[in-house]
Formats: sequence, structure tokens, C-alpha cells
Amino acid sequence: MTRSRIRVGVIFGGRSGEHEVSLRSAKSVIDAMDPSRYDIVPIAITKSGKWLASSDATQLLPEAVVDRGDTEVAIFGDPTHGDLVRIDTGAGSGSVARLDVIFPVLHGTFGEDGTIQGLLELASIPYVGSGVLGSAAGMDKIAMKMLFRDAGLPIVPFIHFTRTQWEADRETVLDRVDAELVYPVFAKPANLGSSVGIAKAVDRTSLVAAIDEAARFDRRLVVEQGIDAREIEVAVLGNDAPSASVPGEIIPHADFYDYNTKYVNEVAEYAIPAPLDAPTTELIRDLAVRAFQSIDAAGLGRVDFFVERGTGTVYVNEINTMPGFTKISMYPKLWEATGLAYGPLIDRLIELAFDRHRETARSERSVG
Repeated sequence: MTRSRIRVGVIFGGRSGEHEVSLRSAKSVIDAMDPSRYDIVPIAITKSGKWLASSDATQLLPEAVVDRGDTEVAIFGDPTHGDLVRIDTGAGSGSVARLDVIFPVLHGTFGEDGTIQGLLELASIPYVGSGVLGSAAGMDKIAMKMLFRDAGLPIVPFIHFTRTQWEADRETVLDRVDAELVYPVFAKPANLGSSVGIAKAVDRTSLVAAIDEAARFDRRLVVEQGIDAREIEVAVLGNDAPSASVPGEIIPHADFYDYNTKYVNEVAEYAIPAPLDAPTTELIRDLAVRAFQSIDAAGLGRVDFFVERGTGTVYVNEINTMPGFTKISMYPKLWEATGLAYGPLIDRLIELAFDRHRETARSERSVG
């Protein structure tokens, strides 16, 4: 790179139920980036999937994710370019910007699930966060839990099934829940984050409504055991040798830590560091790193835990490979409490993106 500043494409919005969360995260990330160090190229994806490049970064959110005649753009899977390319016919075609690295601040489907990561791999552009495997496994709660279980990590009991199975034979699914789990239980879409589509069920009747709600958002569904537990989160940072932050505790002041509690009502409280004894703290930090490694995550991840009240038993709940970066997000708060401020955290994530790209490039792609 001959330019004095690193050109960072920040992609946000997207075709996801977490579109609005992405907007908030992206604004926080862009606001925190040092303009003397980075040349920021905002790239918006509308809810319909159209890619737009705003000509004025000050007109970012939310205007840039609405079709106002902005330049339509795309990244093609051509490793000889790595450009953000103009595709709207009115202004003609051609390169908008040569991108050094991408920060895909996308949450949920079509962004955090390995799809955009696959495109960036084809284009051979460094990017922040996990690769195709880590992103896909981290997004799919069924695959994630299977990998956790194979790695010997403690998880709560669960069952899984498809939406077509549910629609074809509800009674069989309900009978499985009754036989294998104990109420209360939680029904969840397998591929969605920010607690979208999650509902609690306390009996067979409410379970029907809970599964129907989850089925609105995905074709793969999970019902897992509910436990009376404290909710603990740990931020993980790194590639092949990651490190864990201090744990933090979520105090939701609601039945559970759902989407409205997180992003709408903002009534949750946080205890950072979490009031845990030293052995439990170290156990959770160790499990966070192991969970991160078990799905081949990279760059960043937030690992969520349950600590059962009464017994103190620790369970790994899930990992988020692109956790929120809003003003109330736990991931940056946890690293700040551990000694890494928000701006330097962004710098480190971009460094890790370049590091991982170089490591991947060492692999031979042909034989002979």
C-alpha cells in the first residue's frame, strides 16, 4: 500500500432482522476510527439487498441505507481487483475505491453467517472477523452446539428440528420436548442473533406459540432447556492465540434478555467485571477461549454463559462472531474494563484482519 492511510470499507445494514442494530453499530465504529489513520469508505446494504456508496460520510445513518439516488456499487469475486465497483448505469461503471480491508459491521443473516465472508475470500480482500467456517458455525445454533459438545464444553440440553418437520407433525415435536426437556424452555430460530425470534414457553400450549414465533425467522429451529441462571458474557480477541476479557454480567430487569431489553427499552444493567469468585472467573475465561477456537473463530467474538443459581454450574450458551458495537454493547465495554479502549480496539481488529489474510495467503492453492 502506497497511501499513507488505510482505506477501510465499512459495510453495514443488510438483509437481516438485525438491520437496525447494524446501523447503530456501524455509526459507532465509524465515529471511533481515527481519520488521520483511516480513509473510511461507507458501504450501505439496504433491506432489499442493494449496495450503496454514499458520497458524503456525514450523511451516513440512517439516510445512506435508503435509496436516495446514491451510487450503486458492488464487490465482485475477482481477486485481481479488490475494488468497490460502481454499477449504476446512469453514472457509468468503474472503480469507486480500492479497498485495503473491509470491516463488515453486519449482524445476522447475509452478513454474520459466512455469506459475505465467502465473497470477500473470493475477492481476496482482508476483512475483520471470522472466516466462512467460523461465521457460519457461530451463526447456526445447532452446528455451534454440536461443535461445543464435541469440544467437551458444558451446554444445556436441547433438541432441534426443521420448520417443515414442525408443520408436518407438531405432536411428535411436542412429545420430544416433553420427553427430553423440562419446562420452562426456550424456542429459537437457529440462524439469528440479538434475541430476535426467541420466546419462552412454560407449558405445551405456550410452546406451540413460541415455536411458531421462531419459525417466522428460520427453517431450522431449536428448543433448549431453560435454567434459573445468571447471564455472563466474555469478549474474545485474537486469531490463533486469542485472549479473553474480564467477564460481565447482564441484569436484564425482564423475563429474559430479549431484543427490546437490549436495543429498544435499554433497561438492562451491566456489572463489569461480573461479581464472581476467582475460580469461576478463570473457568469462564478459559471456556470462552475454547468456545472461540472450537468453531475456528477469528478476530472477535463474544461468548455468552449461564451460571446456574444454587449450584454455580457454568454452561456455554453461544458465541456471537460479530457482536454489537452500539453505545450499550457489551463487547467494547468488556475490553474497556480489561484495559483496551474503544479506538485501539478498532485498530487491533484491523491489524488482526491483515494478520489472518497473510496467514491464509501462505497456503498453497495448487499442486505441482
